[in-house]
Amino acid sequence: MKKFLLTCIAVACSLVAVAEELLIEAESFSQRGGWVLDQQFMDQMGSPYLMAHGMGIPVADATAEINIPQAGTYYVYARTYNWTSPWTDAEGPGKFRLALGGKLLKATLGHTGNSWQWQFAGKTVLKAGTTTLALKDLTGFDGRCDAIYLTTDANTQPATWDAAETAALRTRLRQQQTVPAHQYDFVVVGGGIAGMCAAASAARLGCKVALVNDRPVLGGNNSSEIRVHLGGIIEMGPNQGLGRMIREFGHERSGNAQPGDYYEDQKKEDFIDAEKNITLYASQRAVAVKMQADRIASVTIQHIETGEQTELTAPLFSDCTGDATIGYLAGADWAMGREGRDEYGESLAPEQPDSLVMGASIQWYSKDMKKKTSFPHFEYGVRFDAENCEPVTMGEWKWETGMNRNQVSEAERVRDYGLLVIYSNWSYLKNHYKDHKKYANRSLDWVAYVSGKRESRRLLGDYVLSQDDIDKNVAHEDASFTTTWSIDLHFPDSVNSVRFPGNEFKSATVHRWIHPYAVPYRCLYSRNVDNLFMAGRNMSCTHVALGTVRVMRTTGMMGEVVGMAAGLCHKHRVEPRDIYHHHLPELKQLMQAGLGKRDVPDNQRFNEPNKLLEVPGAYIKP
Repeated sequence: MKKFLLTCIAVACSLVAVAEELLIEAESFSQRGGWVLDQQFMDQMGSPYLMAHGMGIPVADATAEINIPQAGTYYVYARTYNWTSPWTDAEGPGKFRLALGGKLLKATLGHTGNSWQWQFAGKTVLKAGTTTLALKDLTGFDGRCDAIYLTTDANTQPATWDAAETAALRTRLRQQQTVPAHQYDFVVVGGGIAGMCAAASAARLGCKVALVNDRPVLGGNNSSEIRVHLGGIIEMGPNQGLGRMIREFGHERSGNAQPGDYYEDQKKEDFIDAEKNITLYASQRAVAVKMQADRIASVTIQHIETGEQTELTAPLFSDCTGDATIGYLAGADWAMGREGRDEYGESLAPEQPDSLVMGASIQWYSKDMKKKTSFPHFEYGVRFDAENCEPVTMGEWKWETGMNRNQVSEAERVRDYGLLVIYSNWSYLKNHYKDHKKYANRSLDWVAYVSGKRESRRLLGDYVLSQDDIDKNVAHEDASFTTTWSIDLHFPDSVNSVRFPGNEFKSATVHRWIHPYAVPYRCLYSRNVDNLFMAGRNMSCTHVALGTVRVMRTTGMMGEVVGMAAGLCHKHRVEPRDIYHHHLPELKQLMQAGLGKRDVPDNQRFNEPNKLLEVPGAYIKP
């Protein structure tokens, strides 16, 4: 009996001694203040995060109310990243601190280390109950916080945890949730122009559609977050009905890197809201795919703020993500980089294949404040001087980074380099440039933090569009949308390459004008995942051919074709390939008529190609 009592006492003591611990995801903060939510890299680093994107001016605190389960001394850690570490060993600019219950913790965070890691913020005595947690930015230079961890165990060492251990922590401390499943006729992942048109056209043909977008606003590169204007010609033969739909939501003022209202985000939202057959899953990112043999059974999506997951099931899916995320997760065949010249007989391809791609633009502009302004000294591994600076007040598409980087696995580094050179160059112009008075009254007014990507993975269909198709105007029985843009292949600007070899941040191009070309429908579905469509820059084409089909009015027409085909698949209970083999005349009828409304203004006459060739291939030099 005595032994039994001693055992009970020992067990009770051990239970009392169990450490309390809490994990607070930064993206769940109820008040973000001036911090922005960034989900772009969650596939690589494990989570969305908050970032103090103040362009050199400290931002307002992000705050959250948290519940302390038991009074005691808590050891506090934050998962953060010194984002300038790839370019310098110096302490970085992204500094911030934590405050708990109004008490500022001792340590400065975010300016040391060279990877996403847990840093010790300090220890503090907390009472049981509700208290306030705050992120306090110190610089405005993109300090970032993924999560905060509190523990009463002084021996816990989060600073040694790797990504896998952090993922295990999340699994252990997150409340287990039942993942609801919802059934649709068609699931479209990606809310850019291609995804919007795919969803709308399928909905207008009677499909129940789920449209998944991992940002709070629609439009992709055409949104106010990235600010690239629409390009290409719509309503061209042989299927002249395609593209009129874009008039319903397309912005009416032209220009890249313009004020946010130019891009008319609300018009895009209204366009989707008006379709009763579309359910929009905004701010939700696709994170997993379930397969049944060679078919996608479902896609799991995760809310970028709450972490809640939902499973979407359907007989048909479309990958409009740009990065071909769904196809990649499903095991679809894909390509990335430049094909060798002999693979498709392309004169514009390099002799040997390589991994070079077109880069991502980080656009920006400044504003005349009508009075003298200042900007901090900013130099973190990239030095600007009188010989190599860019004496400009804005940067649009040519401010392009990562052409020699993997645009998926290195996406955060690619974006961060864009920020680094903007701040570094602006600091030089404001503080050291011989004509700095020209910039004395100017301040950075907008710098994109969401990358404007051009190229990464491309999914392979039953047909791969190549330069030869366009040069020779090869006619295909399944001709669908018409591409009109030039073969516009960006490459590092030659002057920028001399000044920053291997670390270019500006691009150039040669517009090789084409005869308008109708692209085969077979480029819009996967060759080895039976129920997967794709539309956008991840369609089935070579790197060279991507140069003409990647502009957004053209990708919108791709989406419209995909939505039409999905509608026919739903009607006839068939797969995407069967539309080509058995229902092509019906698809042609739909494409020629189009699914756009008739009573819409003709408002899409800007940023069209200013030259279209009468003779196919005339641009090719011997």
